[in-house]
Amino acid sequence: MTKKTAIKLFNEKQIRTHWDDEQEKWYFSIVDVVGVLSESIDPQAYWRKLKQRLKEEGNETVTNCHALKMQAADSKMRLTDVADTEQLFRLIQSIPSPKAEPFKMWLAQVGRERIDEIEDPELGIDRLMETYLRKGYSKEWINQRLKSIEVRKELTDEWENRGVQKGQEFAILTDEITKAWSGYSTKQYKNLKNLKKENLRDHMTNLELVLNMLAEATTTEISKEKQPKSFEDNKRIAQQGGTIAGNTRREIEEKTGKKVVTPLNAKQLDKQKKNIIDKQ
Repeated sequence: MTKKTAIKLFNEKQIRTHWDDEQEKWYFSIVDVVGVLSESIDPQAYWRKLKQRLKEEGNETVTNCHALKMQAADSKMRLTDVADTEQLFRLIQSIPSPKAEPFKMWLAQVGRERIDEIEDPELGIDRLMETYLRKGYSKEWINQRLKSIEVRKELTDEWENRGVQKGQEFAILTDEITKAWSGYSTKQYKNLKNLKKENLRDHMTNLELVLNMLAEATTTEISKEKQPKSFEDNKRIAQQGGTIAGNTRREIEEKTGKKVVTPLNAKQLDKQKKNIIDKQ
């Protein structure tokens, strides 16, 4: 099984999925999800009726859904309607089924939590800490990760002050910093760690996080001093900030004889430490 054609299990039933490398998105077979949640004996017919109803209501979610070739029950590749995560959640809200209720309740809870976090940002930090703990990260790593978020926010605030646009321009500058300090583009770095949609920083080791913070903090300070006027100026400063951290990485590698950037993530290293302690 390749990363482009993974099979997801939901309540012991198969949901066909497709990973798009370019868009970095998962796509899910709508008829498979409809079949699981509605328990209809004819999911195709159920989906056709649901699609028609949503179109009549002017729902753009369905209009924007497209088809991909997926392996059917007869093993042949057939065009299948698919939805990305956002579209899928919207469709789930339109399925009147007891099995869909947990998803709907969860979406409502997430919405309420986001509103609460806007009113009290500390709640967001507390929830983030709890989430990382549940995922098995060490408290030391979590503290480092929270600091990295603060450093990143200072950098993006500085970029906004210099007229850099969120989205594509932020991504380009981030890529320049990453390449300069790690030797990998962001995409290559994620491939090295076998990641797809996951946040790259969530899978960095302590040392990788420290060097990434150094690169971003240095870029912020240079930008404040140089006050770039154009995107190209910002790009050069991003390269400079990343290069300083990159020089530090090479010095560490020279002294230790080990690569700083590895396929390992923080959780894997934490398991290694536990194994070592258990053997002692």
